[in-house]
Amino acid sequence: MLVYGRNVARELLQKKEKITKIIIQDGMDDKNLNLLIKNSKIPVEYKSKREMDKLANGVHQGIILTIPDYKYKSMETILEKNPSFVVILDHIEDPHNFGAIIRTCEAAGVDAIIIPRDRQVQVNATVMKTSVGTLDNMDIVSVTNLVNTISLLKDNGFWVVGTALEDSVDYRSIDYSSKIALVIGNEGSGMSRLVKESCDFIAKIPMYGTTNSLNASVAAGIMIYEVVRNRK
Repeated sequence: MLVYGRNVARELLQKKEKITKIIIQDGMDDKNLNLLIKNSKIPVEYKSKREMDKLANGVHQGIILTIPDYKYKSMETILEKNPSFVVILDHIEDPHNFGAIIRTCEAAGVDAIIIPRDRQVQVNATVMKTSVGTLDNMDIVSVTNLVNTISLLKDNGFWVVGTALEDSVDYRSIDYSSKIALVIGNEGSGMSRLVKESCDFIAKIPMYGTTNSLNASVAAGIMIYEVVRNRK
């Protein structure tokens, strides 16, 4: 997998993560980063800005790293850790939203993030860059069927809280003190019908202005910290 951006490169080099190759734009001037690269003893390849632009699907800031693909965890591994708070993403499509949610989950101490394998953005360079180095500290599970996974979580004592505007209650009125699986729906269509029907509670965040919805990562942040607040 190719990842890019100076902050991500700095994080990975400082953590001594497995990097197979470093690609640098001719003339890149970053003394701190250049020193980390020199000390890493990792093979370096130099390319023109035009060549770098072709490789990176985004702003690379003059550096691209080749690293192994992200290794997802299994549900069995997660459940063995006896988690009490997981976040389920119901077909999030924007990698920036996914990366921002990963960052919030890591900051809030969420035990794991669960995503579907199909019609959901997977961990890629943009997700890694947006998560700003927190990806390595977050367990992510990729599953074939969200409804079956929700059933498994319920069997393990979880209450499932979905997010939607219709047929819902104020998010502040729910008791989050038990094991919680929080579902964040797709940016455009929200939760799928079967996932919504599998939820124990449907929560809404009240809107007081002209806006009738929030960005998925913003909504996730509000909900995640409401769960955390209830447990303090």
